[in-house]
Amino acid sequence: MTTDEPGPAERVLYLAAVRGGGRLRPEDLAPADRPTVAALVARGLLNPTATGYTAANQRALGDRLGVELRTRATRLLLHAERLPVALGPLTRAYEAVRRPDGPDGPGGFGPESVEFDTAIDIRQRIAELISECKEELLAAQPGPRPVDGLQMALSQDLSLLRRGCSMRTLYQPVTLTDRAVLRQIALRTRQGAQVRVLAEPYERLLVFDRSVAVIPAAEDRSRAAFLTDPTTVAYLVAHFERDWARATPADRHLEAPHPTTVRIGRLLARGLTQRTVATRLGLSERTVAGHIARLRDHYGAQTLFHLGWHLRGERHD
Repeated sequence: MTTDEPGPAERVLYLAAVRGGGRLRPEDLAPADRPTVAALVARGLLNPTATGYTAANQRALGDRLGVELRTRATRLLLHAERLPVALGPLTRAYEAVRRPDGPDGPGGFGPESVEFDTAIDIRQRIAELISECKEELLAAQPGPRPVDGLQMALSQDLSLLRRGCSMRTLYQPVTLTDRAVLRQIALRTRQGAQVRVLAEPYERLLVFDRSVAVIPAAEDRSRAAFLTDPTTVAYLVAHFERDWARATPADRHLEAPHPTTVRIGRLLARGLTQRTVATRLGLSERTVAGHIARLRDHYGAQTLFHLGWHLRGERHD
């Protein structure tokens, strides 16, 4: 039996059956209604009879499906609790295997520097490191961030944060101009992730538990090096901490301004003066000045001219 919610066409047909005394006759149905009738039967909302269909009791059906879904959820939770235990021997065997040997050894890679050449291998190894991370993830992510990549990583990132790990990420200002990316970042910050913005050039870097660092191994970033040498990792962490100290918190980018503040910003972007904006909105000039101050803080604008430059894209709203 289908357990998701009925669609609009199914609701309309079910209500038609109810209004018809709880019955639907085949002669009352158009050929286009047949798939909808079949879906309602599959959901248990219509019962076939010798003369057509009868509407099932929604309340009884809802109670029955509720019990079924809760039972299924309980089974899944129990399975989720048992799975790590069941995989324990395999996990321990994997972690006990020594990483490939160095250039002089049979593996062809140094035990303190392993390179991956394909995007699939890089993503897979990073996913493994996120799932194994116990304390801290540091990330420096220059340039624009693809929103689809953030969406794919969301589940793992939230799992890491819920395990109690800290997560600190550096972005450049260009990253936070995409509203979809901002929404993805906000989903992480609500769970405790920290984000700062640094308007300087820096290289991409990931550091897991201050023991494994990931850096680009090619100019086009098509390859990645996974470093485990303690001295090298400590050097990269020190550079990250230096950049983090110079960066500014991204809170002003992640918090949406009040609707009145947005309206004032749009009017300012059209060239209206503070006094004209106050008159048009029926507000005092002091109130408008307060909203302008919040806008300047939101955009990091030092002057009204600088604020107008930031608001230039609002004129079409």
